[in-house]
Amino acid sequence: MKQAFQPEQVEQLLAKLGKSNHEFAGIYPGESPLRQPVHTVYGGAQIFKADTAQKLGATALASLREYGPSAAGFCRVLGINGSAAFRKLIYDRIVDKLEREPVEDFRIDFEDGYGNRSSEEEDHHAVFTAKEVARGMREESLPPFMGIRIKPFTEDSKKRSIRTLDLFLSTLLEETEGILPANFVVTLPKVVSPEQVQVLAGLFRILESSYSLPSNTFKLELMIETPQSIVNSRGECMLPSLCSAAEGRCVAVHFGVYDYTASLNITATYQSMMHPSCDFARQVMKTSLAGTGIWISDGATNIMPVGPHRATNAKKPLSSRQKKENRDTVQDVWRLNYEHIRHSLMNGYYQGWDLHPAQLPVRYAAVYTFFLEGLDAASTRLKTFIDKAAQATLIGQVFDDAATGQGLLNYFLRGINCGAITEKEALRTGLTLEEIRLRSFAKIMQGKQQGAR
Repeated sequence: MKQAFQPEQVEQLLAKLGKSNHEFAGIYPGESPLRQPVHTVYGGAQIFKADTAQKLGATALASLREYGPSAAGFCRVLGINGSAAFRKLIYDRIVDKLEREPVEDFRIDFEDGYGNRSSEEEDHHAVFTAKEVARGMREESLPPFMGIRIKPFTEDSKKRSIRTLDLFLSTLLEETEGILPANFVVTLPKVVSPEQVQVLAGLFRILESSYSLPSNTFKLELMIETPQSIVNSRGECMLPSLCSAAEGRCVAVHFGVYDYTASLNITATYQSMMHPSCDFARQVMKTSLAGTGIWISDGATNIMPVGPHRATNAKKPLSSRQKKENRDTVQDVWRLNYEHIRHSLMNGYYQGWDLHPAQLPVRYAAVYTFFLEGLDAASTRLKTFIDKAAQATLIGQVFDDAATGQGLLNYFLRGINCGAITEKEALRTGLTLEEIRLRSFAKIMQGKQQGAR
């Protein structure tokens, strides 16, 4: 048969293609199999202590029992449909979560949640909170993810931000003999240029050298809170440049709804998680970071589920009318919060912010409902996908869609990690517990390939 393509010509072209394919795979390795928290709770540094997560859980549980004491009533408030058994399942898992692991990720906040304080106060809180984190490590009271949010690297606050970072991390490393909490991260807010990210990465290198820590020990996350961090002055998408400037240290990008909408001159009345401008920013973030392995997180509902009345002393309890007004207020905000979280989940944002303990029951209600109501369909889809991949492997074909498989697997890993789905329920996929615990679609298929030989 006559062929126009000479082998040496094809090899030259394929060599270029191979280089391009490898570069693409390096930039877009696919979804990370690591656990991603479903939320980040922000709390001012001035109130943080080693047992803060447990206190938040107790307050959240008290709020649930006061304003949503039954499964039927709580689910009715949020508009969760389904059978009585389904609603009870959701409710029971929320209670279990609040008792067992109420906070998945906590950020000690030296920015918006901290307020304007003197330099002496911030020095004190930087050292004090570091010592409390060290105590929490010893007492095993910290959440599975945590970190600090420093001030932005603007001209006005850059030196104060760096001083706080130095005091906190130096104190922590001295207290723990060079050991960081699990999944520790530093959040850089209001990022507008790659140079700001490069400076933080450079500071991390200095710390690693000073304390003889392995390279890349310190991780960071970026907060997208301005239009300029979405699109730069040249009309280019800014996010890839910002993340690249982190030199491999960037693990997550968080969206700041209210600073972002304020930067667009949207009045306070209309600044909301549901504003169309926020959906635009979310889609740019999701599209530009898809397949990079960098997590994305949505923002928070800024209306707190707190009633207008508080009893001043035990001798003068709230009246029936005041209790009803409290209940109506909290439940109205719960409904709004639930709507916002569902909107995030439907847009592929599996993480968001919480700012008050009374938001935690709603966070888990929304997440658990989202995962459990789609469990059957997701199980069938993953089982079918794995069967096709196994068949291709069995007959000697190349199955080159591991990223999609990892994405489907991550649905179950996220659900299991946060308590929405049990490992037993995940067996509907046809996977074994041992395979699920591998957390990697590629490793699962390698195991099946070896078993087929």
